[in-house]
Amino acid sequence: MIAGDVLIQALPQVQTRHWRPLEIGRVVCDSRQVEPGDLFVAIPGVNVDGHRFVPAALQAGAAAVVVERELAELGGVPTALVPDARQAFAYLHAALRGFPARALRVIGVTGTDGKTTTTRLIASLLRAAGHRVGAVDSVAAVIGDAAKPTGFHTTTPDAPEMQAYLAEMVEAGVEYAVLESTSHGLAQQRVAACEYDVAVITNITHEHLDYHGTYEAYRAAKGMLFQALSTSARKPDMLKVAVLNADDASYAFMRQFPADRQITYAVNAQAEVVAEEVAASPAGLHIAVRWPQGQLHLTSPLVGRYNAYNILAAVSVGLSQGVSPEAIQEGVAAMSGVEGRMERIDLGQPFTVIVDFAHTPNALENALSTARDLAGEHKVTVVFGCAGLRDRAKRPWMGEIAGRLADRTILTAEDPRTESLAQITAEIAAGCEKAGAQEGVGYWRVDDRGEAIALALAMAEPGDVVIATGKGHERSLCFGTTEYPWSDQDAAREALRGLGYGE
Repeated sequence: MIAGDVLIQALPQVQTRHWRPLEIGRVVCDSRQVEPGDLFVAIPGVNVDGHRFVPAALQAGAAAVVVERELAELGGVPTALVPDARQAFAYLHAALRGFPARALRVIGVTGTDGKTTTTRLIASLLRAAGHRVGAVDSVAAVIGDAAKPTGFHTTTPDAPEMQAYLAEMVEAGVEYAVLESTSHGLAQQRVAACEYDVAVITNITHEHLDYHGTYEAYRAAKGMLFQALSTSARKPDMLKVAVLNADDASYAFMRQFPADRQITYAVNAQAEVVAEEVAASPAGLHIAVRWPQGQLHLTSPLVGRYNAYNILAAVSVGLSQGVSPEAIQEGVAAMSGVEGRMERIDLGQPFTVIVDFAHTPNALENALSTARDLAGEHKVTVVFGCAGLRDRAKRPWMGEIAGRLADRTILTAEDPRTESLAQITAEIAAGCEKAGAQEGVGYWRVDDRGEAIALALAMAEPGDVVIATGKGHERSLCFGTTEYPWSDQDAAREALRGLGYGE
């Protein structure tokens, strides 16, 4: 139990009605979960408005409510009126946990592509510098030596889970929390009260316009991370730092947000941290970095020239936190990769098999460009689809990228949800044909994802590269409204065994 006054005082903006001293058991936003003594938060959702369920919450025993508008049925019920119930929900859970983020140095990473890899790189170099680090990304929450999966599909955990992770970090003696912060998580206030100290942007490309509506709205959601630097709690001897990609189209917009210090990184532009040389090979990357302390030579096992940007972002964070050149070198070299990010599947076959999360046009182009480099004179086969009920405009665009960069493209299911899989595939196929690929020669349609991967592997010859993109670390496929267990890695291994490898 916690005093209701303590919770209400935690809210950034609030007006109270009929408030009185009372004890609160829990803070919930689902009326079906309300127990006597709980505080019910009425959150307007996409399809359902939580204000409709205030009477049900009161009938179940809610001691008080948080709402965005006056309701006649509240009568003399203790009420907190707020401008943003989602934000209030996050702050209330932070208060329940004693505002754990205020006891941590918090680094947030946002962007369209590269968030998880950059989050892991930052955590790795901070650990190499001797700091205790916790991290939450789209694959797992890592606290000390323990890792917990964060869900079926890439997302930022809801506010109660995020605050619980932060509280676990404080209890474990963690100094730094590195949080992957998605546009959905920012827009939906899931990371409110995370008290950011460092904000990092990887890039902003075409994605999630189904939710945000326009590129400008999507960019503004990302900008909320940098805006939070001005509103989050001040901590002793901790500057508010913005880390910006000077090569990215988002740069002019993001640099407008105030910070105690802005650090820029780039490959092709003037910046504080610059990659003067990037050498890519199947074994990884060698990068010569110019930064204020001179030149820094980095070796990374990460495959793909595009990872130079993720590494530069992490180096910039290290610079802001006083990490030594030696620790940066060690941390970059130690980060061998993320599950489902250019992950190799090797059962002794004479061709390369890769699983990658690329599900945006920019990420697919980077992944296929890397596959082309690995294949040399041999062939590249890509297996992918596009998600249903998501950004439709990218489908033909991604088809064109595949038709241009891959020798063979196999179009298949990738979470069609309630959309027609045939229609999704047709939209991608239009892009393949725009690039000059012909069905049955340059591209194929195979609805079953397992069969699609098996076909790609059966076509492969020695030296070829087969890459399955779009699912990466995810462990489910969504058809209709049901999540079915799935793993691209397991499907690839099963198909390879069927071809006689790994026995």
